[in-house]
Amino acid sequence: MDAAMIDVARCRAETPGAERVLHFNNAGAGLMPLAVLNVLKEHLDLEAGIGGYEAADRRRKGIERTYDAIAAYLNCGRDDVAVMENATAAWNQAFFAVADRMKPGDRILTAEAEYASNYLTYLKVAASRGVSVEVVPSDADGVFDVAALERMIDDRVALVAVTHVPTNGGLVNPAAEIGRVTRAAGVPYLLDACQSVGQRVLDVQEIGCDFLTATGRKYLRGPRGTGFLYARPEMLARFEPPVIDLHSALWVASDRLEWADGARRFENWEFYEAGRIGLGVAVDYMLNVGVPAMEARVAALAATLRARLSEVPGVVVRDIGRQKCGITTFTMADHHPQGVKLALSMQGINVSTSTEYSTRIDMERRQIAGLVRASVHYYNTEEEIDRFVEAVGKLGRQA
Repeated sequence: MDAAMIDVARCRAETPGAERVLHFNNAGAGLMPLAVLNVLKEHLDLEAGIGGYEAADRRRKGIERTYDAIAAYLNCGRDDVAVMENATAAWNQAFFAVADRMKPGDRILTAEAEYASNYLTYLKVAASRGVSVEVVPSDADGVFDVAALERMIDDRVALVAVTHVPTNGGLVNPAAEIGRVTRAAGVPYLLDACQSVGQRVLDVQEIGCDFLTATGRKYLRGPRGTGFLYARPEMLARFEPPVIDLHSALWVASDRLEWADGARRFENWEFYEAGRIGLGVAVDYMLNVGVPAMEARVAALAATLRARLSEVPGVVVRDIGRQKCGITTFTMADHHPQGVKLALSMQGINVSTSTEYSTRIDMERRQIAGLVRASVHYYNTEEEIDRFVEAVGKLGRQA
């Protein structure tokens, strides 16, 4: 798909923040388009004017559209989608649904570049349930080694859980190849797509995952305080939500409950309704831009950024993997990553940082304590890359 198909000028005009800051922190939180911002304001005004319950009733069509939009993006049924308050809540619902069935001696397989929040949860469950947490090694390019996964799979593996796009290296792990292994072995597969959703084409049928979790605030350009969970229908017969309320099940008799249909059994009753509507608008906006063209442009911009940064004296680009995404990470000689972030922020340039506390196993393997993370999106421009590289180079000369 030709990235030139995107009307970048129009997208920037529809993004209030685009002319105010140079935003290379889309893996942290993307800049919301006007369509999302306006629907948030409109719904909050409606809540203030007529009441929260009443506003939700009036905007039921917009709420329900969110499920259709996410389903269209992921190539699944609308009943396979649960809208959540954030990616962590979504991931925990999926993970603990499986973990509640684990027994001593079971194994959790994960990746070297697994995110800290996930890994901390593995450690907690390992300590409380007597299961083991084992890291599938990466290959020479830093990619999750699918052949190693095949060798490690046995009847004690209770879950394979992998971060699709890690926080700290531009890497895209081979999600569909992992899915082929887990599906053949009948092992549940949880994919953390927090940073791939919104910047890549995602098809859960092709990927073969049993659960997929994501946030709205990053590359989807949706509101903070939103996320979602995909659950393959076959999993609902095997695993129950670990947390339940009157939205996820009906109290049909004094001694009996009945689960809600589909993935919505993983939801809670209380919602940030403006956010839930805004999330759907953000997904629709992305679909209208065109996901294949968006993915191509993001990848091209990031490749340009890596190449340009590699020419700056003292800068080392730290990205790994054969297939890379919109995240570029680097270090600067004689500069702490946090100092680089602050210095750029003073010039109206937004970046983020990543430390060993985020992805300890990968960072220790690569002997890196901290990184600057610059993450581009389709509304960014080549001129912004020029400005960014110039600012980094000037900072290096001041060392």
